[in-house]
Amino acid sequence: MRSVAVIGAALAGLSAARALRDQGFQGRLTIIGAEAHRPYDRPPLSKNFLLGTIGPDDLALAEESELAELDAEWLLGQTVSHLSPGLGALELADGRRLRCDGAVIATGATPRSLPGAEFLAGVHVLRTLDDAVALRADLVEGSPRVVVVGAGFIGAEVAASCAALGLHVTIVEAASLPLAPVLGQEMAAHCLGLHADHGVRLLCGVGVAGLLGPGRVTGVALADGRRLPADVVVVGIGVRPNTGWLHGSGLPLDNGVSCDAGGVTRLPNVVAVGDVANLAGRRVEHWTNAAEQPTVAVANLLAGRTVHTGRSAPYFWSDQYGVRIQFAGHTRPGDQVRIAEGEPDSRSFLAVYEREGQTVAALALNRAKPFTRIRRALAAV
Repeated sequence: MRSVAVIGAALAGLSAARALRDQGFQGRLTIIGAEAHRPYDRPPLSKNFLLGTIGPDDLALAEESELAELDAEWLLGQTVSHLSPGLGALELADGRRLRCDGAVIATGATPRSLPGAEFLAGVHVLRTLDDAVALRADLVEGSPRVVVVGAGFIGAEVAASCAALGLHVTIVEAASLPLAPVLGQEMAAHCLGLHADHGVRLLCGVGVAGLLGPGRVTGVALADGRRLPADVVVVGIGVRPNTGWLHGSGLPLDNGVSCDAGGVTRLPNVVAVGDVANLAGRRVEHWTNAAEQPTVAVANLLAGRTVHTGRSAPYFWSDQYGVRIQFAGHTRPGDQVRIAEGEPDSRSFLAVYEREGQTVAALALNRAKPFTRIRRALAAV
């Protein structure tokens, strides 16, 4: 293989580029990114960046010297309009054509928004550095009333940051108990209790009927008829994988790029990594997956077939209100939950999930050391 194109220049794309060089690839390497920025870390965008304690320069995922060692051609602020795997070519949005023997698809995902949001100032999603800069500017303008739509981890982190800025915050969530599908009802309730502990209003089991305001948002209309005044609205209702440009490529698309557990698609010279990869029916949107899974996919790309599959237990974390939430493993309905350390009401505890006498997952709030031991044990299974 003489040339490889990595389409996507965020964490998964950078991880793939590093893996290519680490695994001995010496050919032409091209990295294409839709954003104008060099690879940067996204998790701080909803936390320290919004709080103003760090700036853009603190987000870099690699020093310039390390990026130079990759000996790659960077095409930033550029997108790919079409992939022709059989011809070994990419068509760029500006009309250029790029030849490549192999391709790594790392185009990530785009936040979902609400109908009409594009016509109203003050309505935000949070995925990119530019998103965070725009949101930060609105949050520090006076003392805006903030409504966060969606109580997942991004929404929860944004709400926590807004509360730390001294703002009035309300979270609206359509599900009756968000996080329960992953954490179970009891543990989800303890995590959501952090909002009430810090004066953030949480409205669950009610959807959004629409956004209010001429030109700039003034409120949120709820499905039950209530209206919430708002100067800033942050929408955190999930993402959709960036696969539109792949229609007509011959690659199967189903909630992402369909591939096997090793990231290999129907075509052995194309692999998918990170948020856009549907790995044997599972699409994982967490930082750890984007950092680690490309190593496996790249090994398979260079081999021309699947020789490795990922085995690590899913892991994610979230920082809210000074509490670090960590979770690892797979849960199912009916798993038994046992408190191994601490007390849930104190928001400092370690819980383990057990199935047929075996530990299959763990949840920790401010219990990093014991959690790490269990996570290592899960990874070894």
